[in-house]
Amino acid sequence: MIEWINFFTLLFSTILFLLLYNMSVSPAFFEQQWGEKAYRKCGAFRAWAMVFMFIACLNYLVFYFYPLPVTDFIPLRFPWDWWISILIAISIAVPSVSLMIKGMIDAGSETAAPDKGHKMFGGIYRKIRHPQAAGEAFLFMAIAFVCHSPFLAILSVIWFPIFYTVNLAEEKDLVLRYGDDYVRYQNEVGMFFPRNPK
Repeated sequence: MIEWINFFTLLFSTILFLLLYNMSVSPAFFEQQWGEKAYRKCGAFRAWAMVFMFIACLNYLVFYFYPLPVTDFIPLRFPWDWWISILIAISIAVPSVSLMIKGMIDAGSETAAPDKGHKMFGGIYRKIRHPQAAGEAFLFMAIAFVCHSPFLAILSVIWFPIFYTVNLAEEKDLVLRYGDDYVRYQNEVGMFFPRNPK
């Protein structure tokens, strides 16, 4: 019973993360309806989205102790030793977390909440447009390997389109905020990977 509660909590948390984070990256759109308070509300949406992302991470860990009974279709554990999964997790987590932290540092306060007065980014954002998302999307895969779970590794693939969808919504809003400057930036800088200079 616990395993099913945990699984449905994971699905529910993931959906709420997607909806709330999508709303949090649209302050310029909401400003047209709500005025100046849109930025503050979007900051609250982002805080709640992070809460549900944290709950999803906890669900992964609970899954290790209470896995779903799907062993007829997917093995409970990977066929190699757990320490190999840990090494795989580290090889995923180190670059992902590094990219995410660098993005957070370079975005400054905009990481936690949108700020109307914030200028377009520098630092790593001169190389890729969404370093934080590029890092975060892989973290669930790293946790899946820590849990030594093929099922969670397969499930983790869903985070890639989730972050892609959120980034598309954010970019639409950033065009509203920054106009042609952001459109030029999109044309010059890759979304998740650096582009070769022309």
